[in-house]
Amino acid sequence: MTEGPLEHLIRLLGGLPGLGNRSARRIALHLLSKRGALMMPLANALSDAAQNVKSCSVCGNLDMGDPCAICQSPKRDDTQICVVAQVSDVWAIERTGAFSGRYHVLGGLLSALDGIGPDDLRIYKLVDRVKEGAGVLEEVILALSATVDGQSTAHYISDYISPLGVKVTHLAHGVPVGGELDYLDDGTITTALRSRS
Repeated sequence: MTEGPLEHLIRLLGGLPGLGNRSARRIALHLLSKRGALMMPLANALSDAAQNVKSCSVCGNLDMGDPCAICQSPKRDDTQICVVAQVSDVWAIERTGAFSGRYHVLGGLLSALDGIGPDDLRIYKLVDRVKEGAGVLEEVILALSATVDGQSTAHYISDYISPLGVKVTHLAHGVPVGGELDYLDDGTITTALRSRS
């Protein structure tokens, strides 16, 4: 039996992160009930993004141009590179307005279980950027998750960059702003105690 357009749409929507088959069916029905107001503009936006959004050859961010607007900006601080796993991490940090340096998106984290090694990520491109920035670059900030994969990736990168004479720092871990100790897990409390300032 051949797959019709509705089944095809549901299958594609169900393949998106966080969506299962039931959610995909609800979304497909909602889109079809609002074809003119929602479905057609969404289809046009998807087509436009697919044709025009590029991955920055310098940092790995997504933008209309290559290099991206952040890499082209003369207002950014060339003495710092913030290393993140995904583009969504760049957006999260940019939302805060607390960082004005450059970025480097790895494209994921090292993971032996998933078969992701250093050659699958943009780690060696980072090492090249650090070498090219010698004399100007002062700090590489590893803004990676506090998971086993995040920490093993940070350790791997540190081993390559530390000998290059650039300071390597990590984001602080511990008690979140507004967090109550009674609701935190033991690992978070232990890390906060060891990283106290």
